Amino acid sequence: MQNKTNILLIYTGGTIGMIKDYKTGALKAFNFDELMGNIPELNQLDCNIRGISFEEPIDSSNMNPGHWATIASIIEDNYKTYDGFVVLHGSDTMSYSASALSFILENLSKPVIFTGSQLPIGDLRTDAKENLITSIQIAALTKKGKPVIQEVGLYFEYKLYRANRTTKINAEHFEAFASLNHPPLVESGVHLNVHYPNLLKASSKSRAFKAHKKMDDNIAVLKLFPGLNESVLKSILSAPGLKALILETYGAGNAPLDEWFLNAIDTGIKNGLHIINVTQCSGGGVSMGHYETSEKLMEMQLINGKDITTEAAITKAMYLLGTEISGKLFKTIFETPLRGEML
Repeated sequence: MQNKTNILLIYTGGTIGMIKDYKTGALKAFNFDELMGNIPELNQLDCNIRGISFEEPIDSSNMNPGHWATIASIIEDNYKTYDGFVVLHGSDTMSYSASALSFILENLSKPVIFTGSQLPIGDLRTDAKENLITSIQIAALTKKGKPVIQEVGLYFEYKLYRANRTTKINAEHFEAFASLNHPPLVESGVHLNVHYPNLLKASSKSRAFKAHKKMDDNIAVLKLFPGLNESVLKSILSAPGLKALILETYGAGNAPLDEWFLNAIDTGIKNGLHIINVTQCSGGGVSMGHYETSEKLMEMQLINGKDITTEAAITKAMYLLGTEISGKLFKTIFETPLRGEML
């Protein structure tokens, strides 16, 4: 008889961990000691579930790299004991956190599933129960004695996505997230339909799990817009301590041909600033050199973000800077897929 899988729930904060007091209408934090009592459906799952919470659960708007390190430490400390992990997180910054953990957790061979909800668990029309129950089911999936999912995923409204391919697209609908450049890993219906070709391929070599918790947050994001002026651009490029700039360009990686703009970008790169070209479009990616308006950027050796999301670009840059790789290697490694975050 196969032993039950052990799943660890990690509650960081957010709507999914709140219960409505129907007498007062107020929301209060969920007590994990009463988990089974509040969600009796969990008793039907064929796995052992334990919950652990941040000492002080936070709204996801307050999430930062220090909190990512805390999540990583909890997983690291419990990695050998548990078969899978479900991280309960507020939806606003979930794509950032889930993307960050995908880079922090190297040689991952177990599922780490992020989920949350738009309504609290105690609400009559809540999406929290389905998201939580199915996330646990997915984390507990095995095939030939090994976990089916061996990467960081994000589950919301019947779909599991690769975490570092997601972005939040809606603040009101239950279908709050999308992954426009990579198809779902799992879809939930009458049955859990696993799309095996879409899963991150596990390394054929057995490598030890590592958690790289040092992230360098000397990063900025600049979204191009008609009317961006020279003084604003120069003030951003000359910000003290800035090491990397995520430049959200138009379409397939296009930018103005104004001489002042190109000179400022070129000077920044020559001064050692890593400038990463990502598209501000929700889907598609950068194809530098396809149009004249991106040819100059390619000549200046801007880093090609390809089809990476802004969330993944930010967290990948933080991760690479945290590893203190050489400036010469940064461009090469950034343009290389590390966790399935780009083509």
